[in-house]
Amino acid sequence: MSKPSYQSLQDRVVIVTGGVRGLGREMALELVEQGAKVVVTGSSETDAMHETIALSKTLVGADRMVAIAANVSNFKACESLVQATLERFGDLHALVNNAGQGMRLISETFNTKPVPFWEIDADHWRSIVATNVNGAFNMARACVPHMLDRKFGKVINISTSDQTMVRRGYSPYGPSKAALEAMSRVWAQDLEGTGVDINVYLPGGAADTDLLPPSANKRGADGNLLPAAIMRRGISWLCSDASNGHTGGRYIARLWDKL
Repeated sequence: MSKPSYQSLQDRVVIVTGGVRGLGREMALELVEQGAKVVVTGSSETDAMHETIALSKTLVGADRMVAIAANVSNFKACESLVQATLERFGDLHALVNNAGQGMRLISETFNTKPVPFWEIDADHWRSIVATNVNGAFNMARACVPHMLDRKFGKVINISTSDQTMVRRGYSPYGPSKAALEAMSRVWAQDLEGTGVDINVYLPGGAADTDLLPPSANKRGADGNLLPAAIMRRGISWLCSDASNGHTGGRYIARLWDKL
């Protein structure tokens, strides 16, 4: 079966935060292949940022992607990012809130030796929450007013599995994603009838990204490991007109129809 084509994504402008590696890179490249113009972000300029742009040019042979360094925990940086997007591409249709910090900030062995919450460095706790919770709010706060003006928009918040949210030793990463999902459901109600849809999207298990420590036997807590490319399955639908009116939902890439 061939990959679905979404004509409404032609020249649609999408911001993918944390889009220079892992899940974000796969979603950004999928959107570019579907004809979108994509802005990817990283917290700083890195080799991964340049690699992602090079991959985009190889795939589509055109400058349909731009990379911008932006720390989503800083609201002013988010505002500047949105302004730069509008100046570069002239519009903004969708936001994929993918930027996140994981448990490796707490411990490089978090998945084999759980760290109790009372032993976590308070600054590290704040850093994860600042990115995973406040960062998603900052980006949505900067993007949604423009979407409301044009009576159309998509916000896709990238989450994690239910088990991870409450797994021993996964604090604050797990709870930060629980907060993100609660925020998403509230935002969907706030935006009801405006033409702006808010949805949650997640792999459906541990994925092969830098959020997990490098290992010869790299696996999630359930013993499995999904490819980062699994996120390509549903992101185009979520950003396209095909999902218009679908809001407040929770979509799992692992359960998406296989192509």
